[in-house]
Amino acid sequence: MPPTPAKPAQTKPQQSVVNVKLLLIGNSSVGKSSLLLRFSDESWLPEDESAATIGVDYRVHKMEVKGKKVKLSIWDTAGQERFRTITSSYYRGAQGIILVYDVANRQSFDALPKWYSELETYVSPSVVKILVGNKVDKEFSRQVTHVEAEAFAQRMNSLFIEASAKTNVNVNNMFQEVVEKIMDTPELWDPAHRGEGGSQNTSNGNGGMPGGVQIVGLNQPEGQQAGGCSC
Repeated sequence: MPPTPAKPAQTKPQQSVVNVKLLLIGNSSVGKSSLLLRFSDESWLPEDESAATIGVDYRVHKMEVKGKKVKLSIWDTAGQERFRTITSSYYRGAQGIILVYDVANRQSFDALPKWYSELETYVSPSVVKILVGNKVDKEFSRQVTHVEAEAFAQRMNSLFIEASAKTNVNVNNMFQEVVEKIMDTPELWDPAHRGEGGSQNTSNGNGGMPGGVQIVGLNQPEGQQAGGCSC
């Protein structure tokens, strides 16, 4: 008998990756860059060795949340007023905003209403926001209580967490919580829900800033997102 022809190999369906853009904002020297460095590189630089971010820093991080592959594009903005005209354009396409203040610096907390006012101008109400009180390792010099900050976050319809980039307290948790909330808000990332709930249309990442709402295949070469940035 002639040999039975081999069955063609079945190709597995392409597993998609959800691209999520996060933006770190807040006053200068509150530790935004330190939080990002701890999360992405698992390292920390002492304050006397770190320099202020000039313009915008950008990191990519992959994780799995609620059974979905997620690729984070995390943008670390400069907090100085003279850079505000630069950072305002980076709000476009963001699905999550991380607002950072220093628990040992009252001024950084008192500036938060200004940052929230800016969010009302530049992002959709459905965008997920989390308020992060950084530097809890400076408990001895704390100027903002947990209770006060948590109550403020609730009034601003934001998640809340305290963290320390220095001691790695809650750093992973803050990113995990905001991404989980985004995944619970399909209009922020699922094309089938686009246009619902005041979501932002970023044309699948083909327009505006890189890292907008877009879904790419896991086996698509890195840096070749549809019309996106190869940063």
